[in-house]
Amino acid sequence: MAMTALAPAISRSRELIINKTQEVAFKLVPDISEQTQENRKYFAKFISIIGILALMFLLFINTLLAQDAFTLSHLKLEAKMVSDEREALARQIDQESSPENLAKNAQALGMRPSESPVFLLLKPTTQSPESLSNG
Repeated sequence: MAMTALAPAISRSRELIINKTQEVAFKLVPDISEQTQENRKYFAKFISIIGILALMFLLFINTLLAQDAFTLSHLKLEAKMVSDEREALARQIDQESSPENLAKNAQALGMRPSESPVFLLLKPTTQSPESLSNG
């Protein structure tokens, strides 16, 4: 009999424990009103817009860098072509100024080799010029 007398108290205490547990659980979750939800929506939109703008800015910078890379490769190719032309001209000048070519061109112009070469002395020496040309 003692147990049946305590039955309403036990069921009432169960209800109290359930209510207290629910209150504690609701205290852990913040109260979300419509105004805080609106503020969060605006914040999320703001962050999304900032992220999109940052990505577009990075894309723009990347495009500029890629364009500069193409310009740089074009200039390197042009510098290589100029260097090749310079080497070809240097070879042509060396070929034209070789002693054999100079002699051939001089004979074609009607010049002939000297039989007695005379040397011009710019510094005076102790020897006379006649002794140098004879010797």
